[in-house]
Amino acid sequence: MKFPSFALKGIFILIVLSGSFLQPSFGQAENLQFEKMVRALQVVRLAYIEPVDEEKLVENAIKGMLRELDPHSVYLSAEELRAANEPLQGSFEGIGVQFNIINDTIVVVSPVPGGPSEKVGIMPGDKIVTIDGESSAGSQVTNQFVMDRLRGQRGSQVAVGVFRRGSRNILDFTITRDRIPINSIDAAFMAAPGIGYIKVNRFARTTMREFREAMDQLSKEGMENLILDLNYNSGGFLDVAIDLTDQFLESNKLIVYTEGHTAPTQERNSTSRGAFRKGKLVVLINEGSASASEILAGALQDWDRGLIVGRRSFGKGLVQQPFTLPDGSAIRLTTARYHTPTGRSIQKPYDEGNDKYFEDLTQRLRMGELVNPENISFPDSLKYFTKINNRVVYGGGGIMPDVFIPLDTTRVSNYYSRLVRRGILNTFGIEYTNDRREELNRRYPEVNAFVNNFEVTDALLNQLYEAAEKEGITPEEEDLEKTLPYLKIQVKGLIARNLFDFSAYIQVATEMDDAYQKAVKLIQGDIFDEMKIQYR
Repeated sequence: MKFPSFALKGIFILIVLSGSFLQPSFGQAENLQFEKMVRALQVVRLAYIEPVDEEKLVENAIKGMLRELDPHSVYLSAEELRAANEPLQGSFEGIGVQFNIINDTIVVVSPVPGGPSEKVGIMPGDKIVTIDGESSAGSQVTNQFVMDRLRGQRGSQVAVGVFRRGSRNILDFTITRDRIPINSIDAAFMAAPGIGYIKVNRFARTTMREFREAMDQLSKEGMENLILDLNYNSGGFLDVAIDLTDQFLESNKLIVYTEGHTAPTQERNSTSRGAFRKGKLVVLINEGSASASEILAGALQDWDRGLIVGRRSFGKGLVQQPFTLPDGSAIRLTTARYHTPTGRSIQKPYDEGNDKYFEDLTQRLRMGELVNPENISFPDSLKYFTKINNRVVYGGGGIMPDVFIPLDTTRVSNYYSRLVRRGILNTFGIEYTNDRREELNRRYPEVNAFVNNFEVTDALLNQLYEAAEKEGITPEEEDLEKTLPYLKIQVKGLIARNLFDFSAYIQVATEMDDAYQKAVKLIQGDIFDEMKIQYR
């Protein structure tokens, strides 16, 4: 029998999967289902009223099949796969700028230090108005528009025209694209004497190198205790999460185990290579912390090694394995569940369908869980006990913190939201910094000098209000009074980012970060001894 080309493609997909994974020998029932699928594809190809897009048909068939499994088994086209892997691999190829789109214009927030743009003289605040001779301003400018034109193969060149404040003419630059690092650590600094702080945004291939460098630097500055911030860290590579967890545990402690229908149970234990096995440790998590973040937080909580502070994590305890298909696309298939050392499964239920599953965070907000931990209840069947102190912990839907920090919903006023949505706040931070860069650099030669001494004065705020009023945005007095402390921090943080880097913004923003402030107080207090948390 002669199969049509798309049917052969479907057969080949199954052969690839079975050859690289299950290697089954089909029985009569399996053969029937296989033939049924091939026959259906034949019928559509040969009898449908119009020609069909075979590639799209096969892709949709795969997507439909995976939707019947779980929320995290997905199909990725070759292009989607490259985009998804890029942040985890730790680099991309391009010109090396952080940018924002403000009023349909590409505005450089900062060039990547040592990157191609910085080497040719691109500066913060520059507006990229042409790319390869074509206009790059207007309603067509989106993030995808920018990436399509500025990213490209290493060694290739792109010509950009730049408008710079103080220059009469458009400045022309030719930039040779290069490999640009993507950092997985957003910030590392001393939170207080003896207390270091590290924020990890994902578990990528470069994370352990970045972490060791940050730890070395903080140790030189006198770090004895650590705040590890995993807020909104949605995960990454399982092995990297295990390696990072290993830094905090004594040797031969179970970190995680995985098991699945066709995947044998695998256990991963700590080694003797841990670099921070002594010292107080606080791990910050919230509803955006998922997967690999939950592995780390769950293991440390189970071994009573650190305090978990924040709000209940996302609840993703499924392990995905990639299977490459012939055209470069891939299936990320759930093959196992992971369990913490006490046996907890962190995966939240998904038996009511994908839509309900991904609405869970909205439901948590609606039910008041994000502001009061008493609004969530765990059945006794999900109760477990920690390995050292027999403290009660729970499975079945994320890591519940030891110390709860409610979500503050009072700070963001309507006035503040409008400033952000219209890009006014960001533009003001960039322009204020650019207008005074030499003076600011002279007065604040390093980050700590700025954080400790720069003040957002009434005069500075009045300039912001005037800029907003020109755009038709005026505050109600009550609205402004509520948001003023937060607005001051945001203005200062944006100036810090434009003067230094994103780490400086975070350092400023921690002034109104309740979880961060609580973590510092916990480390400085006696709770580690009271709860018998291991740190000596």
